[in-house]
Amino acid sequence: MPVKPSDRTVLADWFREHSTPLTTLDPQQPLDDLEGLREIIGDARVVAIGEGAHFVEEFSRARQRMLRFLAERCGFTVFAMEFGFSEAFPLDRWLQGEGDDGDLATVSRAAAEWGAADLMQWLRHHNRTSKHPLRFAGIDVPEAGGALRPALEPVADYLREVDPDALRLVDTVQEVSDRFLKDCGSGAAAGPAWAGLPAAEQNELTATLARLSLRLRAAEPLYVSRSSQTRFDIAQRRVEAACHTDYMFQAMNALLSGRGLTADLSVREIYMAESVRWHLDHAEPGTRIVLAAHNNHIHKTAFSLEFAGGLTTLPMGQHLQRMLGQDYRTVALVHTADHVPEMYPDQGAAVGFALAEARLEPAEPGSVEAALTDAGLADRITLTDLRHTPRDAQGAPLLNGIRFQSSHLSTPVPEAFDAVIAVPTVTRDRTVRF
Repeated sequence: MPVKPSDRTVLADWFREHSTPLTTLDPQQPLDDLEGLREIIGDARVVAIGEGAHFVEEFSRARQRMLRFLAERCGFTVFAMEFGFSEAFPLDRWLQGEGDDGDLATVSRAAAEWGAADLMQWLRHHNRTSKHPLRFAGIDVPEAGGALRPALEPVADYLREVDPDALRLVDTVQEVSDRFLKDCGSGAAAGPAWAGLPAAEQNELTATLARLSLRLRAAEPLYVSRSSQTRFDIAQRRVEAACHTDYMFQAMNALLSGRGLTADLSVREIYMAESVRWHLDHAEPGTRIVLAAHNNHIHKTAFSLEFAGGLTTLPMGQHLQRMLGQDYRTVALVHTADHVPEMYPDQGAAVGFALAEARLEPAEPGSVEAALTDAGLADRITLTDLRHTPRDAQGAPLLNGIRFQSSHLSTPVPEAFDAVIAVPTVTRDRTVRF
């Protein structure tokens, strides 16, 4: 529905009155200007920090500064990321001080090459010097759906100890997956590569993973007696990651070829949400988690993408809202620049997409970005509490859109996010190497 000029004025006036200027994005500077976050997050156990686009330096710096505030002033003890559940365990040990400072690329190629190197080096230093150290946790399927080995190789090691007879199931899965995943670096590349497998091998992959998952469930008492409950729980979650990833091969290929099922990409989202809950259940009492992921993952309501032709995703944030209620809060990160790094499908690229600068049309009326611009705040760093934004006579939020990468997403913004931090500039993260 078109936004009336009067509604646009109402939104601009409201943002002008309710947005708090922030002094800097420098993570090392004083944190007093972020105190407005304290009331927004309340006593929530999980606070999610988003980003309107991947690979933006300003978003990374804003997140790092918020992470420091939440750890030092609000008692948060775990930092979770849109990062492989299985791959995070060795990275956490390094972040706690294991090994040498220069070992990041060996410990985690993904962290070193996908734009998280500076954050991880800072976090290792923080843990060594701060009175408020942070554990690190992964929540995602391996390599965002582009691999199985990071999840299954540790499972094979575990089975050698507790159930060597079941190793053949892992071996079969890895033999099949190696035929199409060897050169993939993300789910965007893995889906089309999976489609090149004969149907019999696709079915063998799915059936073998299902048998492996069922065997773990059935043999849990035996496995726990031969190891421990925690080690079993980690192995089981790794197998679940592989099962969800296998489903995502088909779902991503179907989406890219125009045959996607309604909400099919939600399979990855529910895995991430359940991983957050897994970490809460396995953590010390009183644990509070800072969760970093794209705005579209932390979003509390379902949404549709126009290119996909309908409802594509019930996002992680919607599942977490259902699981945790007021214990889950979300802070979106947006920008008001006229360009952004965008991921364009490219099957010739190892990761399945090419990264290039996209020029943006003016923000659509009714969007967060348009309201900030109309309010004269486009050139500032701001924090805005969205929980009491204006509504129309029927109770619908006047704020009904937000940028999604280089596109526009129509959504009831105050129902999706509790707050928004906006930055005026966008710089492509030059530490990304792919």
